[in-house]
Amino acid sequence: MAQVRESTVDKVCAAIRLREEVFERDRRRLVDCAEAMAERFAHGGRLLAFGNGGSSTDAQDLASLFLSPAGEARPLPAFGLTNDIAVITALSNDIGFNAVFSRQVAAFGRGGDIAVGLSTSGNSANLVPAFEEASRRGLLTVGFAGDDGGRMAELESIDHLFVVPSSSVHRIQEAQTTLYHVLWALTLTALDGERPVKR
Repeated sequence: MAQVRESTVDKVCAAIRLREEVFERDRRRLVDCAEAMAERFAHGGRLLAFGNGGSSTDAQDLASLFLSPAGEARPLPAFGLTNDIAVITALSNDIGFNAVFSRQVAAFGRGGDIAVGLSTSGNSANLVPAFEEASRRGLLTVGFAGDDGGRMAELESIDHLFVVPSSSVHRIQEAQTTLYHVLWALTLTALDGERPVKR
């Protein structure tokens, strides 16, 4: 039991340190991203979220957070690109899995929208073409990655990229979840015409 307790405490401390590091580094960039997102929403933009595996469920959680927030917070138009399994399997079977997000961005994305992609490695092969398609169409692009950012860190098509510097998938996903919840709160603050934080 003592070993389990020590391991649990170590993991909690590591998670807290990682979050502190990320937010200290990216505080201003989060505000800038939130203000850009708020501007898109204010002019009728919608949010398209996507990812694979655990990042797929995070993308759905992110979309739900904006679309159906708790309490009195205003709902904003958002949806996850992994919600329709018929579309996912059709595109995977007929074209290839690398196109499951880019094809949907091409079909649904409008110039004033927001594309948000999540990956723990930053190397997801189907996120790269999705970001490129979104950028071509004038969407605001936001990425969440882990480790050193992977291929996502090399893309010019991502306007705002937040990298969690860890090799642990668990710690990365925990920090990414916190990041997009903060981004949501900052976006609502910006929509209300307030300066989210003192710069």
